[in-house]
Amino acid sequence: MHLKTYGGLDVRLAGGPDREGGGDGPVVILLHGFGAPGDDLASLWRMLRVPDTFRFVFPVAPLQLHGGLPDGRAWWMLDVDRLARDVASGRGRDLHVVPEGLEAARERLLAMLDELDRQWGLPADQVFLGGFSQGAMLACDAVFRTSRSFAGLIILSGSIIAKQEWQERWPARKGLPVFQSHGTDDPILAHDTAVELRDGLRSRGLPVAWHEFRGGHEIPFSVLERLGPFLTDPRGFN
Repeated sequence: MHLKTYGGLDVRLAGGPDREGGGDGPVVILLHGFGAPGDDLASLWRMLRVPDTFRFVFPVAPLQLHGGLPDGRAWWMLDVDRLARDVASGRGRDLHVVPEGLEAARERLLAMLDELDRQWGLPADQVFLGGFSQGAMLACDAVFRTSRSFAGLIILSGSIIAKQEWQERWPARKGLPVFQSHGTDDPILAHDTAVELRDGLRSRGLPVAWHEFRGGHEIPFSVLERLGPFLTDPRGFN
């Protein structure tokens, strides 16, 4: 694994013939969740059954958390105490809220993609963007708000934010393959909202490969078993 900086973001590179992101094969970019260390998802590339030509990029979120999560990173800040109260009370999130810091996070991500493109010459039809939890929501936001071409979108235990803005942009992504997974007992991001996201995307013409699992806010091996075939053939996977 190789550590570099693109567009101001530190990234870990893996896969490819040299196991450090080399070659010219498909590129999978995965964004970690809120509070996780920057290398949280980096081990996944060894667990996915894909050809050796696949390259993996694991960006590190720019914001550092302090206190109880000394190694934690974030794409934008959350009120953790309020989140804990909402989870405990069963009160749902306001899906229409645009989180403060989302735009800045999206700009950083796009700057990374632009520099990666300049240096790698990214093949437009072979770039997958996705992530887990907050990283999944940032990936969605970048895909829905830009015209950049992608081979697929990966939503691992993600949810809806900026609902009205996203809905207005879904038709422009008609035909884009989506892989989405979510636990039925997720205590952080409600399963019902994930289903709402799935159904909304499908109704606008985005084919969604949906994987529901009995579990919480996590990425079980059963998800990785299905994600590999999706990456290999996103338009033929179901």
